[in-house]
Formats: sequence, C-alpha cells, structure tokens
Amino acid sequence: MNKYQKLDYEYHFPLYNRYPITLERGEGSNVWDTDGNKYLDALSGIAVNSLGHNHPSIIKAIVDQAPKMMHASNFFSTPQLAELSELFCKTTNMDKVFFCNSGAEATEGAVKVARKYQYKNGKENCDIISMENSFHGRTIATIAMGKEKYQEGFHPMPNGFVKAKLNDIEDLRSKINNKTGAIIIETIQGEGGVQLADINYLKEVRSICTEHDILLILDEVQCGIGRTGFFFAYEIADIRPDIVCTAKGIAAGFPMGAVAAIEKVASAMQPGNHGTTFGGGPLASAVAIATINEITSGNFLATVKENGEYFLKKLNTEIGSNPFVKNIRGRGLMVGVELSKDSKPVVLKMLDKKVIANSTSDVVVRIVPPLIFTKNDIDKVVEVLKQSINEIYN
Repeated sequence: MNKYQKLDYEYHFPLYNRYPITLERGEGSNVWDTDGNKYLDALSGIAVNSLGHNHPSIIKAIVDQAPKMMHASNFFSTPQLAELSELFCKTTNMDKVFFCNSGAEATEGAVKVARKYQYKNGKENCDIISMENSFHGRTIATIAMGKEKYQEGFHPMPNGFVKAKLNDIEDLRSKINNKTGAIIIETIQGEGGVQLADINYLKEVRSICTEHDILLILDEVQCGIGRTGFFFAYEIADIRPDIVCTAKGIAAGFPMGAVAAIEKVASAMQPGNHGTTFGGGPLASAVAIATINEITSGNFLATVKENGEYFLKKLNTEIGSNPFVKNIRGRGLMVGVELSKDSKPVVLKMLDKKVIANSTSDVVVRIVPPLIFTKNDIDKVVEVLKQSINEIYN
C-alpha cells in the first residue's frame, strides 16, 4: 500500500474496492500509475473517457473556457449552454434538454419529468416500470428502480416502482395497468452484465407505450454518446423515446449528465419544478460541445462500429471455445465476456499484465474502452484476457 492508498484508506469513506494501483496520468488509451507502470485502459473510467486521456480538443476547450468563466448561476444563460442545448437536440432528434452532473441525476430527473407529465394529464401517483437486474444510479429513487442488492440497508424504498423481465414482452404486459406512467429501460444493461435489450423488444415496447400513453424512458448513461457506433444505442431499433437520459461519456471525463425529451413531455415542466446548481455550467458545456463535435465528425462512429464488430469476432475466434467462457456479447465498444466462474481473479490477472478492465455481475468481464481504441489495442486486450483466463482457471 503506497502513501496515497494509505491516505485514501484513512480518510475516504470505505465505499470502493480499489485496485492495488494509484493512477497518476493518461495519454490516449494508456494510463500510468505513480510507480511509472503503463497500462492499456480498456475501462475508460467505466465508459467515461470517451475520447481517451488528454485529448487535444478537450484540453483546448478547458483551457479556452476556464479563464473566461467556469460557473454561472442558473438564473442566467451562457453562450456555451445555449449552443450545447441546440447541438444536443439537433444531434439526437429530441426537442428539449436539461443538463445535470451525473447519470443518477439524469435518471432521477427523467422520473420527475415523466411523473409531472402524467400528473398534468390527469394520472396522479403513477408507477414507473423498470427492468430486473437494472442499474440506474445510487440515489434512493434510482436504487428503487434497480437491483435489490443495492437497496440493502437503505429501506424504506419509495413507492411507485415495479419490476419486469428484460426482453419478455408478455411479462411486461402483465405489469402494465392504469397506474403505469412510464417504462424505463437501459438499452444495454451495464452493471447487469452487458445485457442487450432485443431490437424487436424495444420496438414492441415503443408500440405499447404509444398505444397507452405511457412514456418510454431509455437510460443510455453508459451505452450512449457513440459507444455502440450509434450516437444513442436505441437508434439501431429505429425508435424514438419520449425521454432519454445520458451522462458518462458526454463530456469525455468532465462531470455532466443530460435528460432530453420530446416537446409534449418537456412542456410539462415549469420554472421551479426541477434544477441544479452546477448542471450546464459554461466550462462543462464547452467540454461537452467539443466532445460531441469529435464523436459526430467524419467516420468516427463508423469506425467505432467497425472496431466493435472486429472485437466480437476476435473474442469469439480466440476464446469462444474456451470451456470457462459461457457467452460473449456486446455492441460497438461495449463488450461483456461471461465466464462460468468468478471474473474478479481474471480482471486482477489482466491488471498484472497491464490491461485495465473490470468485473460486473460477479461473472462478467466488462470492457468499455475509449472510443479511440484501435484494432491493435483490441488485439492486446483479447490476448491478455485469453492468457488470464487460462492462467487462472487451467
């Protein structure tokens, strides 16, 4: 335990099972620890550092904006917030957007928007249906929508949340009644083990929501902002949600989240209904503009999609027949390798070999690298993962 880890252990809440290294700097898809060891970052801050580390466009946005203004009260607009709002809505085909600071704030904000819309349309005390095994954040309302293990010790949970099985349309239908106000789905469950919502399932849910005036909320906190080769992962299903939430990669490492909605839903919100002190500040907005411009430029998204397909094919070729590999799944640069045993020892072995990934849902190795990852980077991750599985379990 180095001096930084000792200070962390002594003074920080004991909330995280830290890896046994202390990161100090990053460049592109690589990071270095305080001992000078270089690692290939295949986790990117859990899908946050979308453009890698020290990207010139992001650094320029920060350097240019910071001397001008970093924060302004939400009593005022700023050029950066106004321009980001336009850019985000035009990029996503949504009508209005609210910027906050994190994914949990975004999903909780989406719940408030949905309930206010239904209240104004005569449906009070409405329920929100979420999916089993989901994760929407760590506030009280968002853990009420998610996995039960995150609720332990924090009861009583707020009322008005119902669970349905992902990709089971009949189970979902059985949970809908006249109190149902919205359905929230992670287009790809991240903490749930990189579980994909089926394309046809998303289409059917959209149809059900339209038929019953139930709002469809898609949580793209982790899988959005280009991670799948589409700006939003739901685009592959050719649907439009009523509300979408995102965060993580939206500002390439700078804290930001967003809730966007179609006009009829957004118009239910009035001054005083919601807000945030720091959300949409000029510095964060400037960084988000730079991020979105990079991700939507040229062949960026096409390259992410191509590399994602290469990644899955390479994984299937190299470890698909390994008896300890149960399933390989993902889309774009959001990949999960499900093992038949605990994945944590494999992830730690990968760390020993200077590749950073993580374990989720106990048995899944999750790989969410920067979107600038190359095929050579992918080759290295696959080789190290292959070696690690063999060394741990054979």
